[in-house]
Amino acid sequence: MSETRERRLHPALERFHLAWDLLVIALVVANLALLLFDSLFLLAPLNAAFEAAAPGLHGVYERHVHANFLAIDLAFVAVFVLDVLLGWAVAIAERRYHRWFFYPFVHWYDVLGCIPVGGFRLLRILRVISLLYRLQRMGLIDVRRWYLFGVLTKYYDILLEELTDRIAIRLLDNVQAEIRASDSLSRGIVEQVVRPRQQALIHEISQRLEAMAGSAYTHNREDILRYVRGLVGRTLAESPEVRRLERLPLGGQLTRGLEASLSDLACRLVNEALAGLQSPEFTALVEHLAESGFDAWLRTDPHTEQVTEQVLVDMLELLKEQIAVKGWQHRYD
Repeated sequence: MSETRERRLHPALERFHLAWDLLVIALVVANLALLLFDSLFLLAPLNAAFEAAAPGLHGVYERHVHANFLAIDLAFVAVFVLDVLLGWAVAIAERRYHRWFFYPFVHWYDVLGCIPVGGFRLLRILRVISLLYRLQRMGLIDVRRWYLFGVLTKYYDILLEELTDRIAIRLLDNVQAEIRASDSLSRGIVEQVVRPRQQALIHEISQRLEAMAGSAYTHNREDILRYVRGLVGRTLAESPEVRRLERLPLGGQLTRGLEASLSDLACRLVNEALAGLQSPEFTALVEHLAESGFDAWLRTDPHTEQVTEQVLVDMLELLKEQIAVKGWQHRYD
């Protein structure tokens, strides 16, 4: 009866369940201790040392316990079988599982632990764990405060991290080997990954160009217009025709008016051009240009294959170095 009840039981019945669970835990611990002691008793050096240290106790154990070990173990098994049957009956009464016969499959360790043969007996320790879990959920104990729980959690965490790290590094080693052995990796990436998404990528590129240009102009409009006016002024100042025009009567006024007109015209053109970035015509133009250059960008050759392979191998190597860092050393230092 090691399953937690979802609904609240009567206090007297709850106390009975608690007492029964504690009794089963005590019997399992006693049974496992007896199994361990009897296994050590079969070892000749330990048997001789036991006899030398306590000959009377050795004789009593050999005559009354070791000689009847199977019968004693069957007495324990009888209690364990009774616990399984009672738990099964309670599960059926409470409709705990979808089918009435699910209980022995869910509690397979309890069922197999009742078999009084060899290694099956060791499964009885799982019964202790399941009962402790039930008591934990009932709030009667808090195993997280136990020193043993902290030690086991620490080394379980270390073991799990070491195992997963080694598995991950081994997988990445295999991936690197597959990449090095492949003769058409870049071509496969292009044909199976990039090309089926060609139109979506072109559309995304054009949208990003429009957004980038629009944002840059909005935040730097004054600087851009100032640069355009300065560029027009320098161009006119360096023009021989404009310098000859300045030598004519009223030439200075004409050149200054020409410069102002050309600067305004240039700034207006810049404004119109950048405003046109949001137009459907510009979007179609950018997509057409991107589509025209897409095939050239996706063209592969042996050099491309080598570069792509080396990039992927180096990326995986960096991942392996990161995975190889033993994080548990920092957690438990």
